[in-house]
Amino acid sequence: MADSTPPGSANFPADLARTLEEAIARRGPGYVPRTHHLDAAGRPRFTNRLALESSPYLLQHAHNPVNWFAWGDEAFAEAQRLGRPVFLSIGYSTCHWCHVMEAESFEDEEIAGFLNRNYVAVKVDREERPDIDAVYMSAVQQLTGSGGWPMSVWLTAAREPFYAGTYFPPRDGDRGGSRGFLSLLAALAETFQRDPDRVNKASTALVQAVRQEMQGRAAPGEAIDLPAHQLIDATVEHYKRSFDGRHGGLQRAPKFPSHIPVRLLLRYAHRTGDATALQMATLTLERMAAGGIYDQLGGGFHRYATDAQWLLPHFEKMLYDNALLVVAYAEAFQFTGRADFARVARETCDYMLREMRDGEGAFYSATDADSEGDEGRFFVWTGDEIRRELDALGNHETTRLFLEHYDVRANGNWEGRTVLNVPRPDEARWAALAEARARLHEVRKRRVAPLRDDKILAAWNGLTISGLAVAGRILDEPRYLAAAAQAADFVLTHLRNADGELQRSFKDGQARHAAFLDDHAFLTAGLIDLYEASFDPRWLAEALSLAETGERLFADPAGGWYMSSTRHETLIAREKPAYDGAEPSGTSVALMNALRLGVFTGDDRWRQLAERGLRAHAETLRERPIAMTEALLALDFLADTPREIALVWPDGAEDAAAPLLSALRRSYLPSRAIAAGPESAMETLGRTVSFVRGKVSQAGRPTAYVCRRGRCDLPVTDAAAFEAQLRREAC
Repeated sequence: MADSTPPGSANFPADLARTLEEAIARRGPGYVPRTHHLDAAGRPRFTNRLALESSPYLLQHAHNPVNWFAWGDEAFAEAQRLGRPVFLSIGYSTCHWCHVMEAESFEDEEIAGFLNRNYVAVKVDREERPDIDAVYMSAVQQLTGSGGWPMSVWLTAAREPFYAGTYFPPRDGDRGGSRGFLSLLAALAETFQRDPDRVNKASTALVQAVRQEMQGRAAPGEAIDLPAHQLIDATVEHYKRSFDGRHGGLQRAPKFPSHIPVRLLLRYAHRTGDATALQMATLTLERMAAGGIYDQLGGGFHRYATDAQWLLPHFEKMLYDNALLVVAYAEAFQFTGRADFARVARETCDYMLREMRDGEGAFYSATDADSEGDEGRFFVWTGDEIRRELDALGNHETTRLFLEHYDVRANGNWEGRTVLNVPRPDEARWAALAEARARLHEVRKRRVAPLRDDKILAAWNGLTISGLAVAGRILDEPRYLAAAAQAADFVLTHLRNADGELQRSFKDGQARHAAFLDDHAFLTAGLIDLYEASFDPRWLAEALSLAETGERLFADPAGGWYMSSTRHETLIAREKPAYDGAEPSGTSVALMNALRLGVFTGDDRWRQLAERGLRAHAETLRERPIAMTEALLALDFLADTPREIALVWPDGAEDAAAPLLSALRRSYLPSRAIAAGPESAMETLGRTVSFVRGKVSQAGRPTAYVCRRGRCDLPVTDAAAFEAQLRREAC
């Protein structure tokens, strides 16, 4: 192989060059290097150590002229040996501005050469290493007041940050910026060499700030009022003041689905009867589903809208967004009975099953915003394209209705093209346009699709298992339950190391990276949801085992949980997650898991763990509860007296339990534990689930028991009576 060492770098040792060559050869003759730097034969001119990685994001940069290292001791030892700073770049494979900075700076030979001569350059996939991402994102936020990706951080060889930011344009004046990336690299390299005291002072102060921010000011001795409905009341009032009464969501742009806590609003409306809270939740869900943020042809949600109307999306699709939104729409359907919410939940599940599922049943991470070099090209249309395809169906009236319903105009709404959206939702018209949508969806499938990040993450698969299980239970859709069970089996089987410990990521047949708190917590929650949907006791047993392991690895004896365990690399800070963003924090989900498992098992130790966790974050919850809205779901659960619901049927009579299960399916019960099975299984199940002990069927018929803290209503065999008990218990 011809020398492919990046410019400005020393020649690679022969063994490294050979290893890189072998890694590229293993990718086969169809391998297409992601770079502009190709020789006459189409081979990459440059290759770096990222070619040895499995992360799709890192592999995107394997042929940059930058001499990238993956995060690890080798890179920092090299920085120490050479007396250089480290430039750390953190992003993810479907990040649009990461692609922009790559094209503008990391593919630029002059900039790459300067980096290679003056720095050791390190790349990190934030989705594989959320611990690294969290630490250095805190540094970015300390210095700039905001954050985002690509993240750009300047470190010492001791891994301590002394400067940080996000995207930088390549040169002075580009994109309206006064100082470009190349100038900044030069200035910081000079400061590092000529004024080490200044660098040391900056890094010392920044590390101290990061540690204080990430490890929090725990107050385990302070009481937090439990129950604390007033805390939830105040949070809902905050959202009422910030609510966009026309479009839903908050009064701001861009708009993320996670910016307003729909599930909390539903619970609040359920508990208090507050019609405004319910209207806030339903309007937001309605307008999101009608906007361009929702894929009107293929189902599923894009990551966020760039405007206040949910119209113009940032086109990447993230698995976690869609998994979380399935739960929100399914629960909203259960609460309101609105058919459009059920439809959106189904379409989003179907999208995940169709486009994000591995052949063995696990789920991929994301798809890109870009295709053919342009953001959104895969998803947008011209009016002429639509007319040509739909007129071929032979019904011009259908074409006219489609153009009207989906707001297709002559000049488009996105750079001369149209992002399909629905200004006036109409379920009858939606149904009438099914054939037209199917036609355009088939046409779209022939386009060049966006890149898919096909790594499998334990945490995001846990969220997806929850989404499919909740939707399967509420919508009575067995295939969603089957898909959730297959995904759970995959993760529990394949995302393990040789010692059986959970791993975070799976790619190319290999599990990598010890699992973090969110992997354990999200998967535990998914398994609990799957048990409540399927009543297969395996999933509850696995959830308990995983939760016990999570307590051993991540719990702080003073209360709460760390993101990383003692088995992870020691970084400059060890985070105790206290922020619910696009994904809930591992802390918030672990709180809810502990409370739910406490109800199932009757073991008060779980409730005590949750209360210690809440007290550990008492200051955040009191001063800024909007930072932990998912934790407020756990607080609401704790403040309530959860219903313990047991269904028992005579052996072989599960089909006869359908009316009772249907009544349960219709009932919105946010604070509950559900267990069921044939009479012969109750003794064994009762060893785990305390509230099924002694429960038997009455008069040879399937029987329901509704209890609170072991005190039960009379057993019922009639579905209407059961539903009345559930309604009464909810008051």
